[in-house]
Amino acid sequence: MTNVTDPVPHRRSERSAHYNSARGNQVKKRIYLSLGSNIGDRAKNLRSGIEQLGDLGTVVSVSSIYETEPVEVTGQQPWFLNCAVAIESELMPRQFLSRALWVERALGRRRSGTRSPRTLDVDILLFGDSVIQTAELTVPHPGLAHRRFVLEPLAEIAPEVRHPLLDLSVRQMLEQLPSNAGAVRRWKEE
Repeated sequence: MTNVTDPVPHRRSERSAHYNSARGNQVKKRIYLSLGSNIGDRAKNLRSGIEQLGDLGTVVSVSSIYETEPVEVTGQQPWFLNCAVAIESELMPRQFLSRALWVERALGRRRSGTRSPRTLDVDILLFGDSVIQTAELTVPHPGLAHRRFVLEPLAEIAPEVRHPLLDLSVRQMLEQLPSNAGAVRRWKEE
């Protein structure tokens, strides 16, 4: 199975990172995630998710929580709470994905269909500067440059981080979004 495609020769592939880690040179990568919840106690789901994701590495930054209009969903759904998280981890992409999916399930996520309501959704947006294309995982996340509900929180914690394929910063991608890309507002706990 092909795990990582890396068209830029100076970037490390999953295979070379694995080789170095097998020799004892663990390489930490900064991984940017988008977390979302639109059922149950949404804020508690996000906080619990962040806490459990801490087991995958070191949580180095968490954005504010934003309330966001459901977009790209089927049927009427409650508004989401979303945030962005930066984690430094030595895990390889497939390991990280597997454990992130476990966190979703531990917090009650049941995949009942594409874009259905969820207690917790964890999307891997960026994995260092890697470009990954497998059946299970695509990084950078294919929707990253088009989703205000992802870019607004991510710009708060990583405005100058660059998309490895588009060569645009998070701030630049956010500025290029059309005004009708979904309502996003900073959430205040009641």
